[in-house]
This record gives sequence, structure tokens and C-alpha cells, in this order.
Amino acid sequence: MEMIIISPCLTTILALLLFKQLLERTATKINLPPSPWRLPVIGNLHQLSLHPHRSLRSLSFRYGPLMLLHFGRVPVLVVSSSDVAHDIMKTHDFKVANRPKLKVVEKFMNGGRDVAFSPYGEYWRHIKSVCVIHLLSKKMVQSFEKVREEEISLMMESVEKASSSTSPLNLSELLMTLTSDVTSRVSLGRKHSNEESMSEFKNQVRAIMELVGGFPVGEYIPCLAWIDKLNGLDDKLKESSETFGGLMDKVVQEHVEADKPTHDLVDIMLSLERQKKNGIEVRRSDIKFIILDMFLGGTTTTYALLEWIMTELIRHPVRMKKLQEEIRTKATSGTNLYRSQEDVEGMKYLKAVIKEGLRLHPPFPLLVPRLLTEDVNLRGCDIAAGTQVIVNAWAIQRDTVSWGTDAE
Repeated sequence: MEMIIISPCLTTILALLLFKQLLERTATKINLPPSPWRLPVIGNLHQLSLHPHRSLRSLSFRYGPLMLLHFGRVPVLVVSSSDVAHDIMKTHDFKVANRPKLKVVEKFMNGGRDVAFSPYGEYWRHIKSVCVIHLLSKKMVQSFEKVREEEISLMMESVEKASSSTSPLNLSELLMTLTSDVTSRVSLGRKHSNEESMSEFKNQVRAIMELVGGFPVGEYIPCLAWIDKLNGLDDKLKESSETFGGLMDKVVQEHVEADKPTHDLVDIMLSLERQKKNGIEVRRSDIKFIILDMFLGGTTTTYALLEWIMTELIRHPVRMKKLQEEIRTKATSGTNLYRSQEDVEGMKYLKAVIKEGLRLHPPFPLLVPRLLTEDVNLRGCDIAAGTQVIVNAWAIQRDTVSWGTDAE
């Protein structure tokens, strides 16, 4: 008897929701971007696959490079062409300069007090300028040449040792160690790869990349937040936060207790803690997450690119042979296996390989989401404030309009 009553009620509710959507579409006079039909409650979430950048690209083939989706209650603008991306990030830059408040950021990045996710404003400009001047400027990058040479030489010794004994070598693990050691030395003062905690740290790097690039159900449909707990997302988030946070706490404490400063990025950030500039306060907890940003940014992006380039070279042995010949013949450093920055400057094919690797396999297929803070008219379409903006870099870099019919 109860089922007989419940079934008509559910049918009525669904019908009303669908009717409401239909009324909204017909009654409004604003010109919205093309959008696929969405389901009640979940919107277009059901159209995302395990590889969201691929499914969003497939949808863009039908609905165009400027497409409006709804992930639960959140409107999401998806950009899939370089022209539209230019309009968003250049013409309307200030209107999309902010980041949405994401669950992962709130729990993992102290609510967005780091560089990547902090709100646009004086605090963000201040910490960004510090990181650029003391770590990312051309002068600083060139000053780290000796560090890179030492770590690359150690890696090559491992490869040579493995090849001479015909023992298998985990190249992914080797590349991860290389990038984390270089980044550790230039930003944290020393490398931590030999420590037991670093082993677990490496395991969590992939996990946090997946978390940042994912679409948690609870983020868009609060009433279904229990699904994130059920599928283990909350546990992964907690584990990664504790692992990264523990290592960063240890690094900061080492610098605080050190007899002599090493004048690396941690020391520079700690000096900011003791001073206020233009009323901006940098707290100890902020320093931890700013350093974590630099470490993740320097490690995961480089490591992911190197792994993909090696994968593509193995797939294309003729290209690999051509690259090997260039590296062996255009070196000026004699019998030394290491190739200096001066050697690399003349290696055109090597540069082409790296650029093609970046084009086909961007480390972040979907760029970090932005948040529209004002209404905007983009290419004749009206987009409301509060809309999240996702730029599909993976789709843009395989767009046949820009790259020709053989873009793949």
C-alpha cells in the first residue's frame, strides 16, 4: 500500500523538476551558451567519465568550445578552444581571477592560504612575488644548475648500473626521485628522499593530483556528500593531508632550529612571518602550504612530463633514435655523459620533443578552476557571476583547428 502511494509522489516530484527546467529555458531572455540536457539534482555529472578531460572534449564536439554544464547545483563553463581561452584569461582576466572554494582546498590547503588557491588580492600578490623572485625567476633557475647536474648525474649512475647488470629499473620511481630531490634542495634546503617518510610521501603525490583534478559528488550535491565517504575520497584526503602536512611541519621546524640559515625559500618565508608588509600577515601555517605548493608544482608537473615523454619515445623508436643521435653528437662536454644548459641550447630536436610532449600530455589536463565574480558577455553569450570556469587544456592542445588534421 505504501509503495502505491510513494511511486506517484516521486513521479510527480520529478515531473515538476523537469517542468521547472523547461520553464526556466523558455521564460528567460538571456542568451546562455550551448548546454546539453541535464538530469534533475545531478545535472551533467553523469556525463563525466574516469577521464573528465576526455568526456568534456567529446561533449565540446557537439556543443562547441564554449559550453555550459551543471554539476549538481553549480553552473560550470567549459572552454575548449584557444580563442575562447584567450578571451577568458586575457580580456576578462580580473573577472575570473578568483578560485572557487573547493572541498579539497578547504581541507588540504588550509582554506586556500597558499599560492594556487588563495583569493585574488594583496595577500596573493605578495606571496606570489616572493616565490617568483626567490625561486622561479630566470636568475634563480640558472643558479640551480649545479644542483641539477649533481642529481641528474646520480640518476644516470643508477641507470648505468642497472643496464650493466641487466636488472629491471623502475623508471617512474627514478624520475619521481630526481624531480623531488632537485625541488627539495632548491626550495627546502636539502633532499629528503632517503628518509622513511619520503617513501610514503611519493605514494601520496599521485593521490593528491587525482584529488585536485577530481569532481567530488559532495562538492556539487551536498545532500549526497556521504558518497565521498563511502568511496574512500574523504579517507584519501585525510591521509594525504597528514602525510604532506607532517613533512612540511618537519621541514619548517628544522629551519627554525638551525644554527645557520640556508637562505632557501623556507628561510625567506620564515623571515616574512616576523614582519608585516602593507598590513599583510603571513602565518606559520601559511608558510607550510606555500612551500607545499612549490614542492608539488616543481615535482608533479616535471615528473609527469618526463614520464609521458619517455613513454612516447618508447612507442616511437625511430624518433628515439633520432633524439639519441642529436644528444650524442651535439655535446661539447667531452666524455662526460652530463649535458650542460649550453649543450641543450643547440638541440632543436630535443626541444621539439619536449614541446610535443607538453602539447599532447599537459601535466594538468584541466587547468585549476576559476570563479566568475561578475556577470559577463562572452562571444554573445550571457554568463552569470558565480559560474565556475574550467579550461580544458588537453582539448585545446589537440584541437584540429589550431594543430591540423593530424593533431593526435
